[in-house]
Amino acid sequence: MEVTNVTEYQAIAKQRLPKMIYDYYASGAEDQWTLEENRNAFARILFRPRILIDVSKIDMTTTILGFKISMPIMIAPTAMQKMAHPEGEYATARAASSANTIMTLSSWATSSVEEVASTGPGIRFFQLYVYKDRNVVAQLVRRAERAGFKAIALTVDTPRLGRREADIKNRFTLPPFLTLKNFEGLDLGKMDEANDSGLASYVAGQIDRTLSWQDVKWLQTITTMPILVKGVITAEDTRLAIQAGAAGIIVSNHGARQLDYVPATIMALEEVVKAAQGRVPVFLDGGVRRGTDVFKALALGASGIFIWQDLVVLTVLGGGDGVS
Repeated sequence: MEVTNVTEYQAIAKQRLPKMIYDYYASGAEDQWTLEENRNAFARILFRPRILIDVSKIDMTTTILGFKISMPIMIAPTAMQKMAHPEGEYATARAASSANTIMTLSSWATSSVEEVASTGPGIRFFQLYVYKDRNVVAQLVRRAERAGFKAIALTVDTPRLGRREADIKNRFTLPPFLTLKNFEGLDLGKMDEANDSGLASYVAGQIDRTLSWQDVKWLQTITTMPILVKGVITAEDTRLAIQAGAAGIIVSNHGARQLDYVPATIMALEEVVKAAQGRVPVFLDGGVRRGTDVFKALALGASGIFIWQDLVVLTVLGGGDGVS
């Protein structure tokens, strides 16, 4: 059967990946209502097409934080990609560079910032959590900067890990032949075993639950890279992010993996865009599966979108060729 869309590829990935790994990538928190709503909400948005307009020449290029890219579609941070394919983040980096778009590397990657940089030129952002030990944070940021990364995507919606029941049932742990490469030598590279989830134990022990807007300001004192605040879904937090000096906002509910029963990101987008008032660019991730989804997000004011689950599916099926 000829595969024609990402959803069909996802079914194939489910067959090929071990259940524990597929569930880690594909599942959401608790009842997974928001996981389904991230997709369903797009279906409720309809087009009002105009006709008899010359569309013979289409230019999808855009500029993000001063960097010109081929399209308003970028790659969101996705943890532990080598669970899906031996090339993991290498494949993603090469594919993003080939497509002339931006890759965001997860701080929980199974390839380090230096290893990703070694794959060749490309525009890359670094996703960051703030840990209790600020020295660790500073080291990660400086390494990313030295490796040529261009911005920080600061994840702010994870003061503690969401209750991902699939991970609990599967007793999810990172396979023993892999490690979180960015933490090697920092005493954070291995997740502790736990009764529910090794990842939950790791996050609970390391991420700083006191994270506040002051930390966004502190980050600006240790790096010249612009900071995108990732995890905003309200007008109130949009205004606070801008006051704190954010260079941009990513409307995200963490792929519905954190707090269940929050709005789909496409439903929160317009509120955030209106509150930003054009002062900073607003981006979106979550639920995007088709080009029409991208168009809907752009029509509602997004400057671009980030994809992540599609990326994992395509990596499974072909490494860099799959992502491309």
